Amino acid sequence: MDHTVQILHTGFVTHDVKQFIVTRPDDFQFEPGQGVELAVDEEGWHDEGRPFTPTSLPDEPVLEFTIKIYPDHEGVTRKLDTLNPGTSLLMSEAFGTIKYQGPGTFIAGGAGVTPFLAILRQLHEGGELDGSSLLFSNRTPADVICEKELRHLLGDRCHLTCTGRSAPGYDHRRIDGAYLEEKVDDLDQHFYLCGPPAMVEDVQEALQELGVDAERTVLEE
Repeated sequence: MDHTVQILHTGFVTHDVKQFIVTRPDDFQFEPGQGVELAVDEEGWHDEGRPFTPTSLPDEPVLEFTIKIYPDHEGVTRKLDTLNPGTSLLMSEAFGTIKYQGPGTFIAGGAGVTPFLAILRQLHEGGELDGSSLLFSNRTPADVICEKELRHLLGDRCHLTCTGRSAPGYDHRRIDGAYLEEKVDDLDQHFYLCGPPAMVEDVQEALQELGVDAERTVLEE
């Protein structure tokens, strides 16, 4: 790992998603959408690195991570959930292929929205969010990460859909070809995809069937 950072603050964003604010190394740089590998700086955990995405902006003095916790899995996120401010983490340099390439539709499933948070926040800060929209799928309304912020940033261009239990204000559908055809009126824009592998694959196929050029699809490779 390239850096050691300290946890400054933690807090829940949803019932199972937690925010971690950590120190930022002076020489660390990243582009919104890129990820890093994090590991806990404790015996037995140094080699248990996992990829997470900074959700803060590149010019902020600290780093924010928005991480889904899996308490039933004996793994890294359950360990992270037990850590207090002052604990050290090991962090790699930034990597990844999800970067902003122009206005488009961001399509996310669950914690797959995290690479898009920094991108959307930066676009908003620069007054460049017009022309972009979000299709965000979760199981239930309680699972939606940063819902109030996303609705505020995107207004009626924030489309939230739930595949399990739904409620007024949310669609109750999967993001499939029919949903894309209904919500997207420009197939020449960019499409940014992140979520569970099966969902990403299905959305890719649906976009291709609608005639979207594969070069306009941005996803982790």
